[in-house]
Amino acid sequence: MQADPFTGQTTRLRGRFLPGPPDRAALQHDHERRLEALARLGAAAAQCGVGEDSDGDLVTLGEDEVALLVGTGAAWDELDRAIRAWRSLVPLRWLGDFGFADGDGIENPLEEPNGKLHRIGGGVEAWAFAATDDGSVYKFYLPREAKRIGSEFAFRPGPFDGFDGLTADGLRAGDESALAAEAGLGSYRALLEKLLLIHALGGMATEVMAVTPEGIVVAKQVLGDTLPQGDDMSASLPAELIEIPSRFLRANRDHPRLFFHGGRPWLVADLHARNFVRCTDGALRVIDLVAAPWPATIADQHREIGAWIERVRHDPQASALPGARDEEL
Repeated sequence: MQADPFTGQTTRLRGRFLPGPPDRAALQHDHERRLEALARLGAAAAQCGVGEDSDGDLVTLGEDEVALLVGTGAAWDELDRAIRAWRSLVPLRWLGDFGFADGDGIENPLEEPNGKLHRIGGGVEAWAFAATDDGSVYKFYLPREAKRIGSEFAFRPGPFDGFDGLTADGLRAGDESALAAEAGLGSYRALLEKLLLIHALGGMATEVMAVTPEGIVVAKQVLGDTLPQGDDMSASLPAELIEIPSRFLRANRDHPRLFFHGGRPWLVADLHARNFVRCTDGALRVIDLVAAPWPATIADQHREIGAWIERVRHDPQASALPGARDEEL
C-alpha cells in the first residue's frame, strides 16, 4: 500500500495495477463498513431530528458539528460518535486538494484547467479524470436536485412505458410484464451500494476517497481500456448475474439482471459497453451500473416472482415457472 498523492491517506490502488485477493477483500470490507457507518449515522441523526430530509444532509457533517451538545444527552453523544465514525471512513476534502481551482467566482471548478488530473469521460452522474502521474482514475459524483446523487431503480406495476424505442434487450414501450423498473435520481446510500456491487461482481477495484463540502463523492478506480461504443455485451456479463424473465420485469436500462449479495436479491442493469473496460490481465470488468435492492414486498405481492427468486437463489438456471423451460413460456 502507498499514500494517495491527493489526500495522503492509505490507498490500495495505483494506475493500471490490479490488486490481489487480499487487497480486494479489504476493499470489499471497507465498502461494507461505510454502509454500516452511514446507517448508524442516519439512525443517530433521526433520534436528534437532524438531517431528516435527505442523507445528503448527513454525509457532509463535520466532526465538530454537534460538539456543543455533547454531554447534554445520550442521543447527542451517540450522534457525535456516529459522525466521527463516518468521517474516519469518508473524510471531508476540498476540490482544491485534487488540483482544481476552488474559490470565489469559479462556477464549476471541474471545468477549470487542472495540471494533476485530465478528464477522460463522464456524464450526468459523474465526471472521470485520470491522474497525470500514474493514470489512476478519480470519479467525482455530482449531487443534483434535492440533494440526490447518482441513479437507482424504483419499481412499479407493469406494463412498461418508461422509454422510447428499443433497448439492447429488444424491449418496446408498452410490452407486458408484471413489474417495471425505472432509473431515477438516487441517494448517497444507493451510490455506496452501487460501488459495493461493482466490487462484489468482480468489477474494477474501487475506493471511496472523500466527500467534499458541496456533497461531491470522490471515488478512485484502476485504469482500464475502454471498449468500442455499441459493442454487444450480452455474452460478456459477469457469470453471477441471472437473466430476469421478461414476463416478470422490464427495465429502462440495458441488460437487467438479478444478483444475490449479502443474502439479498438485487436488480443490476445499465451494463452496456461504456460501463466496461479491458484490464491488463485481458479480462473485462464493469466500472459502473445502476442497481437497487429487490423489494421484499414484490415477492409477497407476486408469488410467481417470489417463488422464482427462491429457485434461482439455489439454482441460477431455474426456469420462470417450475417444471417448464423458459423457451416454452
